[in-house]
Amino acid sequence: MNRDTIIGFVLIAVVLIGFSWYNSPSKEEIEAARQQDSIATALQAEAKKEAEAKKKEANKTTQADSVKADTTALFYQALNGTSQQVVLKNQKLELTLDTKGGVIKKAKILDFKDLNDEKDLTLFDEKDQNLNFMLAGKQDNIVTADLFFTPSEQTDSTVTMTATAGNGGQVILKYRLGKDYLLGFSLQVKGLANAFAPSYKEVEIEWTDHCRQHEKGFSFENRYTSIFYKEIQDDPDNLSESADESESIEEELDWVAFRNQFFSVALISKDNFAKNAALSSILDEKGSGYLKQFDARLKTAFDPTGEKPSEFEMYIGPNNFRLIKDVEQQSQFGKDLNLEHLVNLGWWLFRLINRWFTLYVFDWLASFGFSMGIVLILITILLKVITFPMVKKSYLSSAKMRVLKPKLEEATKQYDKPEDQMKKQQEMMSLYSKYGVSPMGGCLPMLIQMPIWIAMFWFVPNAIQLRGQSFLWMDDLSTYDPIIEWTNNIWGIGDHLSLTCILFCAAQLIYTWISMRQQKDQMIGAQAEQMKFMQWMMYIMPLMFFFIFNDYSSGLNFYYFISLFFSAAIMWTLRKTTNDEKLLAILEANYEKNKNNPKKVSGMAARLEAMQKQADELKRQRQNGYKR
Repeated sequence: MNRDTIIGFVLIAVVLIGFSWYNSPSKEEIEAARQQDSIATALQAEAKKEAEAKKKEANKTTQADSVKADTTALFYQALNGTSQQVVLKNQKLELTLDTKGGVIKKAKILDFKDLNDEKDLTLFDEKDQNLNFMLAGKQDNIVTADLFFTPSEQTDSTVTMTATAGNGGQVILKYRLGKDYLLGFSLQVKGLANAFAPSYKEVEIEWTDHCRQHEKGFSFENRYTSIFYKEIQDDPDNLSESADESESIEEELDWVAFRNQFFSVALISKDNFAKNAALSSILDEKGSGYLKQFDARLKTAFDPTGEKPSEFEMYIGPNNFRLIKDVEQQSQFGKDLNLEHLVNLGWWLFRLINRWFTLYVFDWLASFGFSMGIVLILITILLKVITFPMVKKSYLSSAKMRVLKPKLEEATKQYDKPEDQMKKQQEMMSLYSKYGVSPMGGCLPMLIQMPIWIAMFWFVPNAIQLRGQSFLWMDDLSTYDPIIEWTNNIWGIGDHLSLTCILFCAAQLIYTWISMRQQKDQMIGAQAEQMKFMQWMMYIMPLMFFFIFNDYSSGLNFYYFISLFFSAAIMWTLRKTTNDEKLLAILEANYEKNKNNPKKVSGMAARLEAMQKQADELKRQRQNGYKR
């Protein structure tokens, strides 16, 4: 790692810390915000009470006047009835449909524990999610949420829901639950062609979800909770996870999904969702039991003659990459859905690493029956074995610079003036070339390992295989492992201290100390002085990491801790096993060989030489100008 790289990391740290400090509120602002939040909360509670009172009053009025008001409605008979539940179930999923509205009111994913450690996880119920189809008729609008349906042709995995109009026409919803997590259903009308305008070709869909909190870490789970969607000619995209956002999508969509960290509900249309779909996501408050409020307003093809149904599929299940790929093959629509993007593996480069390397290694190691903690350790060891030749080569490059330091200091001591620093750098690069040393060689392992580190930053929090898995003191590798907890958010840390985060930051501190010591041993002159200034700034990084990662999953912090531990151990071992005298003898032999046959200058040395020539030429021109 050269000086420019170190400066780059230091500047990043300074910018992040400075930005955080600059944007942090004062005590007066915090108190004012707290009072404002209290007032807002009270106003919201009061408004909610008023809204509920008005709703109850409206319901009473509606019930009293319903017969008089709706006797002329096309679906007058279907507007009155008794709510009944219909259950569709397989080995993975249990869905409860309600005859009021004819849609799913509750989804339970079997054999996945919920936040309260119950055996089966309720992904949503009638209080959380609602799906409503709206048809605009000539005289009456048909809203499925208002209709009572009659179930028929019912089995464990199929049911037909029918709402009958006064003229004998019907609105029919047919459901078919597959063997895994895929539900197929259709919307069709019969005998209602005259109820719609000849040009009417679309059904409107109103789909909402108050996304439940399913994991212990509210903030962490919220980072991976959003509305995802796929345009028909593009890869899937999503709304912001960290802020309220509303968007109108200009292109047609294959599907829209409400996704939280480990589970998703995706609605797929055979005939695509029309342009200008309106999607919105609104953050919820911590402690409410919910993460976000999702809303999707969609349109898709509808045949008022009833000859062709509007067909849909719905994926309701875990965000498991392999599982989603398998379930997607069961789709009857013949589309390339790319639903596996619901497993967020990172930006394109890191997604490639996770898709074609990490996933295969993870699945292969897990197939031996190891615990997930052991799998993370083995992945770390495997990566260290793969990168060891490059790490060793890099270390030897740094070691060569270290043993050459006395010789370089002696050879360049005449360039101590500030104006001679470029000449000094040029001379050093020339000597490095003659000794057969590459100053940039020390950066290679970092460049190789950094993408893997970042790729694991995306992979581990989204690996549902870690959910609920314990290892050593960690009860759940998918969330934080507190050694102490409290009520309020303190100093930006949160409401707990995570042991794996402390271990990770401690390991980062040790590794930084080893790396800085190695860098110091090879710095010369002004570089060494600059190193003293930068050294303490590098130690700020572990502290910054602590504030960032304290809320992250213990599995991720544990992986980083193990990775840094092995990195520090490798560096220490290479230092102890490197014979400086033999290494210096090899370098001197290279020098004797190359001093009379200098290599063609290239790379940084060539650039420095060119810059020096330009500087000399400018200096010469100035001197000539002064003489005139």
